[in-house]
Parts: sequence; C-alpha cells; structure tokens
Amino acid sequence: MFLLAFLATQSPLLRLKTALQTTKNAPSNAGIGGATLRIRRGYTSYNAYIERQVNKTLNPKLRKIWRTRDWDRKIKVFARVFQSLKRRKLIFNESKALSIGARVGQEVAAMKMVGVSDAVGIDLVPYPPLVMKGDFHAQPFQNQAFDFEFSNVFDHALYPWKFVGEIERTLKPGGVCVLHVAVTRRGDKYSANDLYSVQPLSELFKESELLEVRKVDAFGLDTEVVFRKKKTIKN
Repeated sequence: MFLLAFLATQSPLLRLKTALQTTKNAPSNAGIGGATLRIRRGYTSYNAYIERQVNKTLNPKLRKIWRTRDWDRKIKVFARVFQSLKRRKLIFNESKALSIGARVGQEVAAMKMVGVSDAVGIDLVPYPPLVMKGDFHAQPFQNQAFDFEFSNVFDHALYPWKFVGEIERTLKPGGVCVLHVAVTRRGDKYSANDLYSVQPLSELFKESELLEVRKVDAFGLDTEVVFRKKKTIKN
C-alpha cells in the first residue's frame, strides 16, 4: 500500500520507472492463477516492447481499416456493450469514463453515442480528440479520476499487475472496471501475455470485488469480466 501511495504522487514516467524496478517482486507465472496467466518471452527491454506496440498502432494499413471499414461496425458493437452496461447500472450518462488502449477511439465514440459524454481514451499513439497519449502501465491521471474504465487490450500488458494496479489507482471507490478478454483462444502476435482463466484477474484486482463474468462475442474476445472497486480498503 505504501508503494502504491508513493507512486500515485509521482509523474507517470517516474511511476513507471519505479514500478518496473520492483518487478522482481511481482507475481511469478506459477503464482498467478496457478499458471493460468503467462507472460510471453522475447522482449529484450521495455523500450523494445513499446516500440513493437507503437509500430502496430502506426501501421498505415491497420489505421486506415480502423478509421474506415471497421469504424461504424465497431462503434455499433461497442454501443450495444455500453447500452447493456447501462441497463445493468454499471455505467451512467454522468460517469467519467476511460477506455484503455483505445487506438482510434471507437469505444469512446460508442460511449458518447449512448450518452456518456465525459469519456476519453488513452493509447501510446494519440488520436485527438477521442484518444490522448498514455501508457496503461502508468496512466497519466490523478488518483480516483474515473467512475468507469473499459479495456479490451489486457493481453497487450507486459506487466499485468501494473495494468491492473493503475486501473485501481485511478478508479474512484465504488467505480467499475470492465475487461473484455480471451480465455479460450490465444491473442495475436502483439499480445504480451496469455490468459487461460478468469482466476488470475481476481487475484490481480486486490482492491476490487468481482461482480460478473459473462460470455461475449467481441472481435475475437470471448469473456466480459466486471469488477467494482471497494469503497473501503483493508490494509
């Protein structure tokens, strides 16, 4: 808890550097959900990992597809997702919302379409006005900034414990996080980890309670997992 409190007072870059220095104390593969969360090998450094992710996002063919052929189709799917979450009273029109790993911002556009006007995305490559620059291992936001956070890029996290730690840091008490993940199939070549069950997520979300696990069909992801940050955290 002291480490998290200290990191929250630092700049995103300093928080990230400090956090990465502590990875030797992070859960091992065998200790996360009984080895049902595995970190992929192959990155020689964090900079190499970032470069690979940025190169994917800047790929001109992919960006053209995301902004044209995929744009309306993905917004419609995400709009149904967020409408369902509204019906279940997990997100509201007045929610301050964040989409993590938003690329060109279809998720943000979908939130706004269903009435959540105060929504923004972060990605390593910004796409104004929907997406600002940010590393999900060190979100560029103050503590308890959001009521709601959504992501479908958990598999891209090289340090899943930092990914989740930043969500819990920036969520308000009582705030909701929704993750779309794949547990029955492996991610693409840009994935940094492989998830084989929901159990590791429950272990990583130390300040939150698991609310729901549902099947979804969302662009290759098959499971929706919902957490709510506890209003009172026990030391």
